Amino acid sequence: MSTIKALSLKGSFIQLCSILFFTEIVRSAFIISFLPAYASNVLGISVAAVGLAVSIHYIADTAIKTVAGYLLDRLAPRFILHASLLLVFAGLWLSFFIGQPWALITGAALMGLGASPIWLICLSSIEEDSRGSHMGIIYTVWLAALGIGPVAVNFVLDSGYRMTFWLLAAIFAVGWLIALGWNRPVRPIPSIPVREQLVQLRLKLKTMKPLLPGMVVQTAAAGLLVPILPTFAHQYLQLSYTNYSFMLIAGGAATTLFLIPMGRLSDRFGRKWFLVVGFALLAVSMACLLLASSKLYWIITLAVVLGASYAAVLPAWNALMSYYVPEDQKGTGWGVLSSIEGIGVMVGPVAGGWIASMYGEGVTVAISASLLLAIALLYVWLPVEKPQ
Repeated sequence: MSTIKALSLKGSFIQLCSILFFTEIVRSAFIISFLPAYASNVLGISVAAVGLAVSIHYIADTAIKTVAGYLLDRLAPRFILHASLLLVFAGLWLSFFIGQPWALITGAALMGLGASPIWLICLSSIEEDSRGSHMGIIYTVWLAALGIGPVAVNFVLDSGYRMTFWLLAAIFAVGWLIALGWNRPVRPIPSIPVREQLVQLRLKLKTMKPLLPGMVVQTAAAGLLVPILPTFAHQYLQLSYTNYSFMLIAGGAATTLFLIPMGRLSDRFGRKWFLVVGFALLAVSMACLLLASSKLYWIITLAVVLGASYAAVLPAWNALMSYYVPEDQKGTGWGVLSSIEGIGVMVGPVAGGWIASMYGEGVTVAISASLLLAIALLYVWLPVEKPQ
């Protein structure tokens, strides 16, 4: 009987990861590739305005996390899942069919509101005795989707925006069909009062002060690049959309390939120096992109180094994060921590778009690399360890 139950839970978790996979393909393709190109070439929106739309997407994503996490601990996860998918679909439809700048920004916000709870549902489904394997599966799925989405869109964009939209709609429909067969029992409502739950979360946050700078600054550094990546690759690195896709494939493949080995090594040798070295290599590799020639093999090599460096940081970072999530408040705990990380995501794209408009894409990349190097140097001195 226990074996049947375990197989059922495993199948449910795989279904959930599949839903996340198809949803994140659509979201990453929309935010990273479709939105900047469509806004610039069809709607005539400036880079700064694109940065604003991306930031609003992540503001909505961050703003809903704590509320969604709280509701996830109390309402049927199936209801939250389908409500979230509906919001993502509404945002995708509104962004394309209305064809106005306000609709694009509103659609980006709706996609952020819808995608955020799906991520929390996955994180709150992690079991204590399978923390490492489940976390690895979730982030591998997310990274694969993050790579496949923009790459798929870049290959189709040359064929027209309408075909690209219907491709995204079809991919999203597959994920929603899988969601129709997924269900998970409602978690029991914690018996302790809400005020006491908040006190416990606040005490957890106090103990994680050494992690707070990295939680905000690293996401801000990545957010700086979101509105300028396609333009930087095309104009600064002189890459075609196809070669840009090859660069994304190389970086994503390297991250996926090294993710599990790096996670095991960080478990064995400690997480501090994986964070320090990983952030430092990210900074150096990005700085080297500014000096790179237009030769594809050199750019691909740097993309592989970037991917491997990110693989060194990701498992060590999220293993540390998971220790601060209370077992009886998984949804709320992950919502609060994700909201803190989201501060950098909200600020980054707006700042990146503004800096690129004023000083150029190269300066934006240089600032992002400087922030990552600052994090690496900071964690040389700050204690980074599992809380007692």
